[in-house]
Amino acid sequence: MPEPTFTIHHLDRDPIASRATEFVERKGVGHPDSLCDGVAEAISRRLSRHYLDEFGRVLHHNTDKVQLVAGSTNPAFGGGEIVEPIYVLLGGRATKAVDGHRIPVDRLALDAAREYVDDHLDELPADAVEFDCRIGEASPDLKSLFDERGVARANDTSVGTGYAPLSETDRIVRGLESALRGRVPAVGADLKLMGWRADGDLHITVAAAIVSRHVSDVDEYVAVKRRVAEVVRRYATERTANAVHVEVNAADDVEAGRVYLTETGLSAEMGDDGNVGRGNRVNGLITPHRPMSLEAAAGKNPVSHVGKLYNLIASNAADRIHRELGAAHTEVKLLSRIGCPVTEPLAVDVDTTARDDDGIRRVLTEELDGIDDLSRALVAGEVTVF
Repeated sequence: MPEPTFTIHHLDRDPIASRATEFVERKGVGHPDSLCDGVAEAISRRLSRHYLDEFGRVLHHNTDKVQLVAGSTNPAFGGGEIVEPIYVLLGGRATKAVDGHRIPVDRLALDAAREYVDDHLDELPADAVEFDCRIGEASPDLKSLFDERGVARANDTSVGTGYAPLSETDRIVRGLESALRGRVPAVGADLKLMGWRADGDLHITVAAAIVSRHVSDVDEYVAVKRRVAEVVRRYATERTANAVHVEVNAADDVEAGRVYLTETGLSAEMGDDGNVGRGNRVNGLITPHRPMSLEAAAGKNPVSHVGKLYNLIASNAADRIHRELGAAHTEVKLLSRIGCPVTEPLAVDVDTTARDDDGIRRVLTEELDGIDDLSRALVAGEVTVF
């Protein structure tokens, strides 16, 4: 790649490890914002595969404007009822015609959205969610960035960020979702996990949507909460020397009968709306003590949108600098300019404890030169973005 403005700042230590306080959050796959991310990314993959099959290349699209409006239910111990379905608006832009050949974007998007929900939300009946596709025709100006001389060009001026390695708190919060879902059947897909490390203590707050058909009364509900706390405490204690404190469904008032009971395991069934880009970053976490981009990666096209590509490349490069160059801490930031080749960022900025500047430049160059492989992996669903 041509040489961008490349700056490297050498650090003496890992700034996160030396902090007295750290906050880390994860929104689980069933959180309304994560649901929007998952649907948006599923649509992008489906459109990309169709474009490849029909035209031999991915055409311009961005399907990152998915919004969710909560439904309503009457949850009850042992099972209640769904009153109004969840409404999901599929928005964004896509190439809908090529040389007079119409592309069935709406059908592809609706099929992808339905299949994603069916595959990931076991407790959600088909009639409990309603999809509405309003994806429009792509901008001619942005479509041209795909076509010019066969070189994908950045379709936005944006910044991508990434860091490595994950901290101890990061790893614990990131892994808790799968640990819980596999061990406590009554816990639905909507989990929210917040870790707060302060001095020698790790406080974990869990919001877990409990599925009503799995609990017959309030005593069983309390027992499920206790089981969740036990699993979380054991999982975290095995991975940290800090004292672990766990709170589950902190807003409950058991004596008053106000508990986090759901029909489908989703807060989206009864009042919690969602949008793409309001949840996890590409590493699956929300980390306010780290650099983060506000770009919504899910649903962005995997060929030219730096809001997706640069966040992943920055994260991958930081991880390689950690593993290959022995960095205790690395942050990477990449700046694009619209219309420039995606392999040629305008600027690269690295904060790291590594001292091998040539090695750092080599890693970044290799990651950017490998962008086509990253795009193929995204289309194949081999890379997660939330």
